[in-house]
Amino acid sequence: MKADALRGHLDALLLATLDGRALHGYAIIEALQERSGGALDLPTGTVYPALRRLERAGYVRSSWSTVGGRQRRTYQLTSAGAQELAAERRAWREFTSAIEGVLQTPVRT
Repeated sequence: MKADALRGHLDALLLATLDGRALHGYAIIEALQERSGGALDLPTGTVYPALRRLERAGYVRSSWSTVGGRQRRTYQLTSAGAQELAAERRAWREFTSAIEGVLQTPVRT
């Protein structure tokens, strides 16, 4: 899937990936790829700046941890991030419902 198709949705995808768990950056990229059936294969140059932006906004917090003997920054949702994710999910349902209404094949009588 092209990065342009994700414009405006990346933050919501990252927040959803972190919902209920803490992950380091590369694990986030892997989880996005797995959960999308391979359709989302985002470069680190896209994901890490977005994670930093979400951290500055107060939606995620990070801490350093050791994984496999290596230092990695691990990210997790804050309560504000969980609220933002809930709002993003509501907005997505409204958006997809509206688009589906337009794109459906009309019933011919």
